[in-house]
Amino acid sequence: MWAGCLTALVTPFRNGALDLGALEKLVEEQIAGGINGLVPCGSTGESATLTHDEHIEVVKAVIGFARGRTPVIAGTGSNSTAEAIRLTRAAEDAGATGALLLSPYYNKPTQEGIYEHYAAVAEATKLPILIYNIPGRTASNILPDTIARLSRIRNVVGVKEASGSIAQVTEIVASVEPGFMVYAGDDVTILPIMAVGGAGGICVSSNVAPRRFVQLTDALLAGDLAGARRMSTELLPLVRALTMSFEVNPIPVKTAVALMGGCADEFRLPLTRMSPANRERLQQTLREYQLV
Repeated sequence: MWAGCLTALVTPFRNGALDLGALEKLVEEQIAGGINGLVPCGSTGESATLTHDEHIEVVKAVIGFARGRTPVIAGTGSNSTAEAIRLTRAAEDAGATGALLLSPYYNKPTQEGIYEHYAAVAEATKLPILIYNIPGRTASNILPDTIARLSRIRNVVGVKEASGSIAQVTEIVASVEPGFMVYAGDDVTILPIMAVGGAGGICVSSNVAPRRFVQLTDALLAGDLAGARRMSTELLPLVRALTMSFEVNPIPVKTAVALMGGCADEFRLPLTRMSPANRERLQQTLREYQLV
């Protein structure tokens, strides 16, 4: 359905407000880079500090800027099932291609609670739904058996897997329904997850280098493992700088977009600007990749 590289978009701010001009520029650069889909309002998009109205405004804006040229999978997750349904319906009304919902955070639901959460959202919308499993942020892991159960719901079509366990991903791929898509949720795992049957990656680093990450996923989809290994190795320092530094996502990648002139270097508390030392190291890495 949406195989390849999808970008988890940053959300540009300026003077405390949404910067839709910068967002449009980012969308255009992503499409020019051949990206296979756009994912606004996820963790990378600072969804946790967007108001509900801003959340819907960003989704509508990205859909409008994309003009049908690439799928838009809206982040619509919440730890409240009713709120997740409301956000998902709003994305559907806006014309989104699909919805990505992280597992309910803070509540620490049981596996049955997680299942019923996604089942309720799926029942309330016609949109294709992607599950998002990121235990490091939600404090609960969606187990392979639960994902296999969810894969039997008609419009639950895939999972963004960020558990960090290739063994878990392998079990998921082996147990889900045919056609169910498994995406790498951490950029560094694109190669191993696709090598065991994943459909692609929902990437952070592609905010700054979309074409290079599309080439990586294209090689893997074509079965060119040797070429993909080479590309993955070449991209590793960039991935480390953008997603594996001592500062939490999306601070490094948004700083990189700002250094490249794509948006203001602006975050909402409790996120802060990158420390000067880490910013300099990041800028040096961008220079090495000829991105600044």
